[in-house]
Amino acid sequence: MSRSIDYYFTPQSPWTYLGHARFAALAKSSGATVRVRPIDFGAVFPVSGGLPLGKRAPQRQAYRLVELARFSRHLDIPLNPKPKFFPVPSDDAAKLIVAVDLHDGTDAAMKLCGSVFAAVWVQERNIADPKVLEALAVECGLSARRIEQSQSQTVQERYEDYTQQAIDAKVFGAPSYVIDGEIFWGQDRLDFVERALKQ
Repeated sequence: MSRSIDYYFTPQSPWTYLGHARFAALAKSSGATVRVRPIDFGAVFPVSGGLPLGKRAPQRQAYRLVELARFSRHLDIPLNPKPKFFPVPSDDAAKLIVAVDLHDGTDAAMKLCGSVFAAVWVQERNIADPKVLEALAVECGLSARRIEQSQSQTVQERYEDYTQQAIDAKVFGAPSYVIDGEIFWGQDRLDFVERALKQ
């Protein structure tokens, strides 16, 4: 029987970027169904006790940069730990992913996710700019109309619903992979995700 994985993230999470390709390959090889769930951590943090990056203690911010560099080297995945356009508002990018998922399906949404993540952490592109988002969609072979559709009430409601689902599931960080109600937080937990899918 096919398993389902709820994939919770924010489009500007470096950890989601570092794990995305491995997660996509793992889900595909296991035959699992991915439910793409970009969410608003601005709504999650007040409930979960999390803090935006700029409000975290200096030592935590410094260690984050060390860990990003470590994982970038370990995984052999390029990453600029201090990209030009970070942090930026990511709601529009999240809603574009939702719109693509609705109109083009999960595979297209997952491909777009990868492009959005790389835009931030490798290519120095501003994912808060509608023109950049349109270009990313077109580069993925998608209709430029998805930008307009991403601003629809339907997409907004879906985005809010996904965020509430994350809160209800007790998600507190990105990426979070939820299988049968069990949370696996962080790209460094993908080995445990794989084991769970094999059970």
